[in-house]
Parts: sequence; structure tokens; C-alpha cells
Amino acid sequence: MAATKPIREAIDAHQQRFKTLLLSTLRTTGDGAGPPVDLLPELSYAPYSLDPQGRFYIFISDLAGHSQNLRQHPECSLMLIADERDSRNLFARERLSYRCQAELVTQSDPQFESQLKLLQQCSGEVVKLLRNLPDFKLYRLTPVSGRYVVGFGRAYDIDPATGGVSAVEGG
Repeated sequence: MAATKPIREAIDAHQQRFKTLLLSTLRTTGDGAGPPVDLLPELSYAPYSLDPQGRFYIFISDLAGHSQNLRQHPECSLMLIADERDSRNLFARERLSYRCQAELVTQSDPQFESQLKLLQQCSGEVVKLLRNLPDFKLYRLTPVSGRYVVGFGRAYDIDPATGGVSAVEGG
């Protein structure tokens, strides 16, 4: 356990370093009249906040594709990746990714107000304006599994349920 403590601390520090995350959602193709033709990945980004349990919160418009995708397919992925300018090797950028389960957070949820306040602290006064728009909704992204990559041959699987971290072995 002691050997994983520095890695766990690095993961936590990496999460705190960013204000936005990359978000991958699934979009259903087709006209909606029949069964879906196909599922296509769609990439976007959003400002986020974190709660003490390591869950991510994003405040996004229902008009945006990623919001519609999350309502239809709550499985998603997110990534926090080091800036290219801060990376010695572009093939080995430090990155943290999670597979997540998304859920809409209603105003009656105890986390609603506290997470919007955190988002406002991180993202500025624009959150006050967005709160008054009826199409903006708060989503909770609960990590199911994760991976932290520090460089070549230095990757770690993360179990968000236990906080456990284990080195990825082999190829």
C-alpha cells in the first residue's frame, strides 16, 4: 500500500491541476423513428468540479450534443491530459482517464448548490448567468474504472470504488 501512496497523490494532484475535462459520449445515429442505426463516439469538453468522493460535475446545456448523448447513453469517458507544451514527449503525455456513469443532478440533490458554487469559483461569474438559463443542467460523472499514465511503461489502473491503484503489467 505504501508504494501506491505516491501514485495516488500524483493522481489527486493531476485532477486538481485542470479546470476542464475532455468528455467522450455516445451518439445514436438514425432518424429516431426506428431502432438506432449505430452508436458513434463524440468528443467535447466541459468545465468541472469534484466532490470528496472523486465524482466529477459538469454544468452543460441541453442544446449541446453531449448533453443529449448522456441522457440516451449515460456511459461516458473523460480525460485530463497534460498540455503539449509541458510534455517532454508527445507520445507519453501524462494523462488520467475514467470510464464513468452519468446522472442528472436535480436541484433537490444536496450536491447541487455546493457543486455549482465550486464551478463558479473555478470558472468565474459566467456560472451565475448560466444558472438562469433553463437549458443548463448539472450532471454527475461517477468513475467506474480509471487509468493513469505517467509515461512509457508507467501506467496504473485505478479502482474508484476502493481508491486502489495497481501497476499495469505487460502489453
